[in-house]
Amino acid sequence: MEQRTKIAVLVSGGGTNLQALLDAQAGGKMPHGEIKVVISSKAGVYALERAKNFDVPGYVVSRKELGSQEAFEQGISALLEQYHIDMIVLAGFMSILSSDFPARWPKRILNIHPALIPSFCGKGMYGLKVHEAALAKGVKVTGATVHFVNEIPDGGEILLQKAVEILPGDTAEVLQHRVMEQAEWLLLPQAAEMVAQQIMKEKEN
Repeated sequence: MEQRTKIAVLVSGGGTNLQALLDAQAGGKMPHGEIKVVISSKAGVYALERAKNFDVPGYVVSRKELGSQEAFEQGISALLEQYHIDMIVLAGFMSILSSDFPARWPKRILNIHPALIPSFCGKGMYGLKVHEAALAKGVKVTGATVHFVNEIPDGGEILLQKAVEILPGDTAEVLQHRVMEQAEWLLLPQAAEMVAQQIMKEKEN
């Protein structure tokens, strides 16, 4: 097989979704894609350890330290260029990117959202807040969505979705874990492989 699609994974925390991607790659479930670099918006996060365990180079690009959104995105772009990246996966990446950034990567940036878009999504909806909102609303089913990233938060084209049942007595934390286990960790590698395969096809033509 010719060179695989080069993937950058952007993270901000523990990196459980990154782990799902690394495990899928190691298990041969992402034959068309290869994770070349992990970029974290924060220093000292466990996601960087996970990358190291799989011999994937990890870097920190901090908006706070660089002082501006422009410098932050330039720092990320420089690494993407250095590793000749073809596609980007946001895996628990908590920094907002300017609308210019996804415009340069049309249908090349994936994100996973812990709800069934268009429910409980958009600006300010991330992490536990999503699950708290689902519980407060009393919905019986939630889930996860993998979508392309565009200039609208959670507004890009949907690639994959999976429903997860909400059970009586669920807390936001319990629900968060179930959604990760039953949906996020399965969907993200699947979507990454789909897009990586598509990119390889386009390169062949």
